[in-house]
Amino acid sequence: MLTIRNVSKTFGDTPVLHDISLEVAAGEIVCLLGPSGCGKTTLLRIVAGLEQAGAGQVLLEGRDLAGVPVHRRGFGFMFQDFALFPHRNVHDNVAFGLRMAGQSREALAGRVREMLALVGLAGLEARQVHELSGGQQQRVALARSLAPHPALLLLDEPLGSLDRTLREELMGELRRILRQTPAGSDEAAGITSIYVTHDQQEALAIADRVVIMNAGHIEQIGAPLALYRQPATPFVARFLGMENLLPGQLVDAAPDWLVATPLGLLRSTAGPAGATAGDSVLAVARPDAARLVDLAARDEENLVAGQLQEVSFRGSQVKITLSYADSQRLVFDLPGHAAGELPAPGQWLQIQLDPAGISLLAR
Repeated sequence: MLTIRNVSKTFGDTPVLHDISLEVAAGEIVCLLGPSGCGKTTLLRIVAGLEQAGAGQVLLEGRDLAGVPVHRRGFGFMFQDFALFPHRNVHDNVAFGLRMAGQSREALAGRVREMLALVGLAGLEARQVHELSGGQQQRVALARSLAPHPALLLLDEPLGSLDRTLREELMGELRRILRQTPAGSDEAAGITSIYVTHDQQEALAIADRVVIMNAGHIEQIGAPLALYRQPATPFVARFLGMENLLPGQLVDAAPDWLVATPLGLLRSTAGPAGATAGDSVLAVARPDAARLVDLAARDEENLVAGQLQEVSFRGSQVKITLSYADSQRLVFDLPGHAAGELPAPGQWLQIQLDPAGISLLAR
């Protein structure tokens, strides 16, 4: 539905986007994920028509959008600050775009009711915006952006101003709403959306595909589970919360990957395409790859012994930091119930790494 082709952008002498190409299918939710300053919001604004690309094209169903003003693109927008009209009630906020489009009173009222029911605010039409909670205001902003049947919905950090608890609550809800909003003639497709965030959990929970950006480049594109299981670069691994990157050398390649690392020989179920024995690689041990085993265990594979440095209990999880040779550190997330089995900081313990929790990157 949407094609971004070789888009570049420079502000003054500072390059912001470098030859970005991306396709978005009808009904797809695509998240642009990356740290502040990576270019994701600039790319969103170019798609919206709020910024002009220095080079490249943006096409909607094959039609070049160059020269098409913002108000004629038929896109919906939702921003971090919600941008609601404080002097209008919920109904009038949601109805704003419909009035601008000249809809009849009956059609307008019906669409407002439909959208408020979709976002879980049925019956609050007369409520003033300042009387709503942050989460309710976010839902009003979403209903307003969806009401005019946009061809494409653009969301820029829509949950960024909410606290962590409320963001967790609304992540799954937002995906459900986008999935249930019909677009065009395909009632089952859901609305095509581009979603900008710097929050990894948010992107993985909401997106069909995630585009990880770094310094104006695309590092990797893929489904959330595929990205998590097989990051393509050290940047992607670290940005997704994987701190355990170990240099190594392949001993055996596919289908049975074995790599020599500072921790000893580790077995993995995934490695880089085309790699052969003797190649240099990076072994990425995901934070959920570890389980506690007895210090006396010796004959099992992927055993790692280390000195417990830090313990951080987080309810359903407990984060541990181990040190091993040369004061290097490993960080893992164990199930919360394992907290009672841990020795005191400074003591030694042993873990076993699941081969499926280790991926290998080409160096």
